[in-house]
Parts: sequence; structure tokens; C-alpha cells
Amino acid sequence: MNYTALIQNRKSVREFTDRKVDFALLERIWTFEQTAKRLLPEIKTKLYFFGTDAREALEGAAGYNQFLVGAPQYMALLTEKHPHAYLNAGYIMEDLVLKLTDLGLDSCWVTFADSDQVKESMGMDTDLEVAAIVAFGYGVKTTRRLRLNIKSMSDIDISAKRHYFEPKRSIREMVFRDAWGNRDGVDDAIGFYDDMLWEAFYAASLAPSYLNRQAYGFVIHGGQVTLVSRPDQYNTPIDGDLSLGIVLHHFSAVAGERAGTIRWDLDQPAQLHLPGGYKAIATAAL
Repeated sequence: MNYTALIQNRKSVREFTDRKVDFALLERIWTFEQTAKRLLPEIKTKLYFFGTDAREALEGAAGYNQFLVGAPQYMALLTEKHPHAYLNAGYIMEDLVLKLTDLGLDSCWVTFADSDQVKESMGMDTDLEVAAIVAFGYGVKTTRRLRLNIKSMSDIDISAKRHYFEPKRSIREMVFRDAWGNRDGVDDAIGFYDDMLWEAFYAASLAPSYLNRQAYGFVIHGGQVTLVSRPDQYNTPIDGDLSLGIVLHHFSAVAGERAGTIRWDLDQPAQLHLPGGYKAIATAAL
């Protein structure tokens, strides 16, 4: 797959047509999942598919503020318990989401708060935990795209997105050099447009995140790059880790097209002097 193009062209769809997804396409997605990119291949995961009747069952168990996007198909990724289970799940599921895009399908991440509630509502008898849910199918065509910017629950701005390729936050707002907040030397370090690092950070800036909050950033230091999470009162631990996993996927997939496999150290990320509440998540060599 051409990850650079797929990441730039993927969009989140919240309204789907009634057109069913052909069984042949579901088989291709199922087959792709067996070899999908994984952050930590040793973590056991399992993919489930559900049809349109799943919406009624999932009502109240999934969806933002009990609002569940109606779609002809849903898929859920389950995982064994692990300290990095949701980072890994976000990474894997985003690879599947981009495969959906590659197959001409639209998708939308679905939030949830309680794995046991989802499993009970869907009749899943397993010790694995629900880690990620995505609705997918064929989106309703719209003439303009709206972007939801949530600064606080009393300050919500809904604006038309005039240019689809515009990042939610610019690279200069999310990438720093040597220390968090230091922008000196960033441009020299990452290059511009066709340079590998610029494209990888641009891909990261396009990663979907919970409520478009983008509670993360990067620090370039000593030939390495570290993903840092920012404190955010609206991010739950599950949604926060899923979002970070998606960011790691976007960066790795695009950088990997030129530099080969990007290996992230999750257990011992670089020790950086970060503001209170900020956390180093993963570090990779450049």
C-alpha cells in the first residue's frame, strides 16, 4: 500500500449509506489482518466482524455520549492484557483502516468505555479485552467537510474544512528540538516537503485522535525522536493510548517507505526534561 497517499486521502465518515460490503471485501480485510503492521507482534489479538444489526446491540455500550455512528459493518479488535495493549491496538487498527481506504471503503473510529459491556452486548465469550472498534462501509457524499475543534466543553468551534490536506496542528506546533517547546533548529532537522522526516511528521499530524484533541508531540534529540503525550482532561486512558498508537503508525508507515522498519522503544523511552504531566511514550533512532 502507498501509505503516504492513503493517509492524506483517508477521511472520517459519520454517515453511511445502506449499501452492504461484499463478502469478498470482508475476506480481503480478514486476510490482510493476518499480516497487518503491529507495534508489538507478541501481543495476542483477534478481529471480529459485525453487520448492521450490531448497531442496536451496541447502543449505550459504544459511541461518543451514547451516539453511535450507524454503519453496514463494524469491526472490533480484541487484545490480551498488556501494558502497551492499546498502543498496539491503535497501531494495528489504523493499518486496517487504511486498508479499508485502499479498498474504496469509508470508516469511523467508535469510542467505548467498558470492554465487558461491549462484549456482553455483542455476545462475545472471550477473556480478551475489547481494544478498538471501527464502523465502516460506503459514506454518504457531502459537498463540504466539517471539522470539530473542542477547546473545552463550553468552547466548541465547528468550521468548514477548506483544504483537506491542511493538518489539524502544524508540524511546527507539534515537533521540537532537544527540549519540549524549543523550535530552534526544527526546520533544519526535518527538511521540507519531499524530505523523509517532514513527510513522516506531516503524516503524524493527520492522525485521527479523540475529539481532535491531538494530545501529543515529538522531540528530536541526538539522532532520535521521542513521542510525547500531553495531559488532556478529555482523553480517557483507552482513547489516549489508541490515539498515540495511531500516531506511531502514521509516522512509522511513511518513514518506513524510505528508511525501512522503524523500531520504537516503549519500555525505556528517552529521559527528557518535560513539563509536569507530560510523558515520553516511545523513542526511535532516526
